[in-house]
Amino acid sequence: MAGGAREVLTLQLGHFAGFVGAHWWNQQDAALGRATDAKEPPGELCPDVLYRTGRTLHGQETYTPRLILMDLKGSLSSLKEEGGLYKDKQLDAAIAWQGKLTTHKEELYPKNPYLQDFLSAEGVLCSDGVWRVKSIPNDKGPPPLTTSTTPTPLIPTEGSIRVWSDFLRVHLHPRSICMIQKYNHDGEAGRLEAFGQGEGVLKEPKYQEELEDRLHFYVEECDYLQGFQILCDLHDGFSGVGAKAAEMLQDEYSGRGIITWGLLPGPYHRGEARRNIYRLLNTAFGLVHLTAHSSLVCPLSLDGSLGLRPGPPVNFPYLHYDATLPFHCSAILATALDTFTAPYRLCSSPVSMVQLADMLSFCGKKVVTAGATIPFPLAPGQSLPDSLMQLGGATPWTPLSACGDLSGTRCFAQSVVLRGIDRACHTSQLTPGTPPPSSLHACTTGEEVLAQYLQQQQPRVMSSSHLLLTPCRVVPPYPHLFSSCSPLAVESIPVFGALCSSSSLHRALEALAGDLTKLDLRRWASFMDAGVEHDDVAELLQELRSLAQCYQDGD
Repeated sequence: MAGGAREVLTLQLGHFAGFVGAHWWNQQDAALGRATDAKEPPGELCPDVLYRTGRTLHGQETYTPRLILMDLKGSLSSLKEEGGLYKDKQLDAAIAWQGKLTTHKEELYPKNPYLQDFLSAEGVLCSDGVWRVKSIPNDKGPPPLTTSTTPTPLIPTEGSIRVWSDFLRVHLHPRSICMIQKYNHDGEAGRLEAFGQGEGVLKEPKYQEELEDRLHFYVEECDYLQGFQILCDLHDGFSGVGAKAAEMLQDEYSGRGIITWGLLPGPYHRGEARRNIYRLLNTAFGLVHLTAHSSLVCPLSLDGSLGLRPGPPVNFPYLHYDATLPFHCSAILATALDTFTAPYRLCSSPVSMVQLADMLSFCGKKVVTAGATIPFPLAPGQSLPDSLMQLGGATPWTPLSACGDLSGTRCFAQSVVLRGIDRACHTSQLTPGTPPPSSLHACTTGEEVLAQYLQQQQPRVMSSSHLLLTPCRVVPPYPHLFSSCSPLAVESIPVFGALCSSSSLHRALEALAGDLTKLDLRRWASFMDAGVEHDDVAELLQELRSLAQCYQDGD
């Protein structure tokens, strides 16, 4: 690996995790395309942390996500399970077998029009206006091809997005996609609805061995594996898949970081009691079991609450989004995730996953909350001190962990990243002799500005902060969510994000336990029949309340 990158293996478990992951990998892909432009400064984020090099049997070099993805039958649409870069399994079988062949074909899903355009015009628009087929960073891959024509921007419509594979523009390795064929993505029958079902999937030798084989494949080629990041649906049976996967990782790769992002689509389904009760139970079981086997767990959602009383979706002053569309919600969460994970993806002086988890999870506080300002507001002519002073004393970011209103809560430790601010704006450019309007305006570096701001906001709080020049890429197929009146398409944005060990979790986890105690479990026998005992629920309540006590203000 170039420069001794500290590799990370990503696990994506569930369909909403697929939506978040598709946006996340598209953003990494857009950043790679940017890195091939000679006019761009050297990157601050190391792509080798997330990507692996390989070679097809035809000798073509590849650069693909270090990814294992699990989803249900019918969730891939037109995407092939083995990907499109390597040899076709059916073709290989036909060549190997010289006898008579009978082919039985399932009806193929039509390819999303966006992907048809993408595959015919795959490339990157460079700053010189030339459309180039993307080459791989660090001289990996074939030389770029050029044409003089500029393609029409490829923007999928919300109505055309049915599944996450409808807008994924990244090629995957054949070992990435693992389909759970015994459960269906579509329809009312054969669904993976309950935590116990999900745990049961990875207790079956077939799926357990398949996951272990893929883990070994990716892990054995790593030189400096720092750990695993798990993107896992919490609201359905994938909470059980994630819990069992985290347990496998903890048992087999002790000492590596395991950071789990528990994903919840919004909003609750009004009038659909069964789905909402299952969501509550799966979320509670998932949080407790993932916390037991992970270094750090962070719920991510645009919903206002983890419990049965749904709050309104969170508000972003500079975004217009539809909370009922997974395509929109997942784009916002992927943008936040791209920012939160920056510390352990840095080229220079990275904070390892284990170090990040240790800093945030002291005294048993292994669950953290997330918040982000998307995009960070910096008006033309403003400096970073100007913008931070305008935010005032209020919490600067929108909460993203469904823990309700953050006012009056306490932060115990935080990891903060501000990215995408031009270096010329980092400090105040006051005329010599002009008294600085605040202590922030007297700082001589952007890092000092950010550290002093955090100290003023949260005195006596352990803070780790990073100030990066690299913005977050939001080129198509990222949805157009920005409220700016500019007719020009937004290609990148500054983002201010934080992970926080917060006393808001005391209230949120206590409320979750309170909702569970009100349930008459006899009415939800189908959930229990999927592999959960009454004693398991009693133990769950005890562990939830113990976890909540860790976050009591003043602890």
